[in-house]
Amino acid sequence: MSNNPIPANEMDRIISLADFDVDYSNLQESFKDLAKLAAKVAGTNISLVNLIDTFTQWTVSNHGLEIDQMPREDSVCQYTIMGNDGFEVKDLTADDRFKNKFYVVDDPNLRYYYGLPLTTDEGYNLGALCVLDKSVKTISPEKVELLKIIADEIVNRLKAFRVIDGLKNKLHEANETKKKVAHDIRGPLGGIIGLAQIISEQGHENQIDEVLEFINMIHKSGKSILELADEILSADKPKPINVDEFNLALFKDKLDKLYRPQAKSKNIDFAININPAAASVPFSKNKLLQITGNLISNAMKFTPVEGSITVDLNLVVHENRNMLQIKVTDNGVGLNHETIDKILKGDASSTDGTGGEQGYGFGLALVKHLIDGLKGILEIYSAPGEGATFVVNLPQAK
Repeated sequence: MSNNPIPANEMDRIISLADFDVDYSNLQESFKDLAKLAAKVAGTNISLVNLIDTFTQWTVSNHGLEIDQMPREDSVCQYTIMGNDGFEVKDLTADDRFKNKFYVVDDPNLRYYYGLPLTTDEGYNLGALCVLDKSVKTISPEKVELLKIIADEIVNRLKAFRVIDGLKNKLHEANETKKKVAHDIRGPLGGIIGLAQIISEQGHENQIDEVLEFINMIHKSGKSILELADEILSADKPKPINVDEFNLALFKDKLDKLYRPQAKSKNIDFAININPAAASVPFSKNKLLQITGNLISNAMKFTPVEGSITVDLNLVVHENRNMLQIKVTDNGVGLNHETIDKILKGDASSTDGTGGEQGYGFGLALVKHLIDGLKGILEIYSAPGEGATFVVNLPQAK
């Protein structure tokens, strides 16, 4: 069983983090100034902005130490998110929980840690702002108050990014509605213009001057409205992919950057395949990194050293909507029928991994929750000792 510290509201906490839909690899510049400021305030060499999901501590911005991620069970910040106040370790080398960790016994040989939880208005700790040093330090109450202000600003920026993304989605929905209206009016207008043209030609033959003038006015008015509809529809022309969209090629690169380090640390053969024919077709990136990342991290956990994990990505194009297919296959310990049923019901529990990794028990429950929210389908194919395959199908708007 796991000995890791787990917040009492863990499931709600990771759902809250998933709702921010964070791309852990592209926030460095967004928080770089705050990370540097935190180190200056604390008088330490190092400061990190960390977000913690089910499996991993993601360093989304750093000052003084180049690090992108580490297993959650190795982190100090997993203790920080247990409470609402600061968590301090005066000497990491003297604390049994941390004295044998790689960042203590090897470079950068850290000794001092102080962390503050990054807490939402609802009381969920998404991660931590921490300051670290190679020497023992003392942080005054005044400096702690300044660090709390910085931590609050980090959360405020995350909230602002989420609001901006929401506005972008609303704008996209409005544009789609605009296009639909244009399509709907285009057919009737075309018919009116055609009828007006016929009557206009008959008017020429019969010399009905007044009718001819009236019909010509109808014809010009209808034509101008049709041109307006065409102008609206011009928004349908292909555009470069925007920040709220993925395609298979970009999705593959993002997953490779985020999760290959985990594969290397366990010497796992990690491959990501895409359908070349659909590589550039855009689709929404909503929750995709959270869903696929948790499946990959779970596969890493239950795949032995020198094992293999394959991710297959495909977009099946249909007339009305597309279907994104994500398949994660490993040759790990496998699952029995009872465990598969629990996962599909959203109440899976935690077990330890093949390398002794301690579990937190919420990763696959979060995956099921997110897939259900997107009206998708999760399928699992496995048997004990035979590895596992997780298949996700997510409908995508055209």
